[in-house]
Amino acid sequence: MDSFISKSRILIVDDNSVNILLLEKLLKMSGYTQIISTTDSRTTLDLYLQYHPDLILLDLKMPYLDGFEVMEQLKNIKEEDIIPIIAMTAYDESEYRLRAFMAGARDFIGKPFDYAEVLIRIKNVLEIRIMHNDIRENNRRLLDKVEERTKELQGLQVELINRLARAAEFRDCQTGNHITRMSKYTYELGKAYGLPENDCELIYHASTLHDIGKIGIPDEILLTPSKLSPDEWEKMKTHTVKGAQILTGSTAEMLRLAEQISLYHHEKWDGSGYPFGLKGQEIPLVGRITAICDVFDALISERPYKKAWHKEDAVAEIERGRGTHFDPYLVDHFLRIVPVINEITDIYN
Repeated sequence: MDSFISKSRILIVDDNSVNILLLEKLLKMSGYTQIISTTDSRTTLDLYLQYHPDLILLDLKMPYLDGFEVMEQLKNIKEEDIIPIIAMTAYDESEYRLRAFMAGARDFIGKPFDYAEVLIRIKNVLEIRIMHNDIRENNRRLLDKVEERTKELQGLQVELINRLARAAEFRDCQTGNHITRMSKYTYELGKAYGLPENDCELIYHASTLHDIGKIGIPDEILLTPSKLSPDEWEKMKTHTVKGAQILTGSTAEMLRLAEQISLYHHEKWDGSGYPFGLKGQEIPLVGRITAICDVFDALISERPYKKAWHKEDAVAEIERGRGTHFDPYLVDHFLRIVPVINEITDIYN
């Protein structure tokens, strides 16, 4: 006998102790080594949970709980595993057997026992059980590999985004801490808004590329210490579209999100923003989140053309932009998490 089959755990449930002794002797003589039995059907559920048998030989007519009631109890166990049950009955009526099949039985053993038939039916059910377990284990290993590969690809996406963000920093040495703080703000604001953790993580990474399009802006405009002329300002505004062009066409969710952020983070709630003059909820949520966080950090950051604002003044400015520059609902959430925002600014100043 196959060693896997001989080591299978078999639970016998029958109120007749003679039947149990006959089955135990037959099974042991045939090489089965792990046999559990009970004459009290009320203990079946506890025995199953304790030993997790590979097969249950279950009498259908018993006091206290009959076989159908036992199968109903076992059916309520929330497990991925199937519970192989061979019903033992002296009844020959097809309707009775059909009811047992519907209740969860996989096969039948008639009484009185035909020993050859008993062994064949047990072996057949156990072979199916072993094949089922092998398939389940193979599926589990495949899912583990898929999960591992998915994490690897996500890691590569994050690395790519970080490298692109560093490329943008080379164009403007003052953007480093701004990018770090701003991305952390977006995570916290997304969480306060009620977005799932995975979405907050995506925004956190994707928002680091909000200004990637500045790579395409000439140095004489990007690095000028003075106020830009109207013509220069129009060219500067194209960094949103340039950023989207750099990121467009990716199948990676994180980069697609970064494309949206790059394109829409300068749109305003009242429609006066750029590049498209979108209004209200026409602006994607990630663009509205990033807009608040970008402006706040720009206000508290020193630039060649301005001094850094005090945090309290910057918060007041965000509140003043409620319903004009910014999504009013998001502003409310931002104001609620100001202590967290201030903590980020203090750590990454």
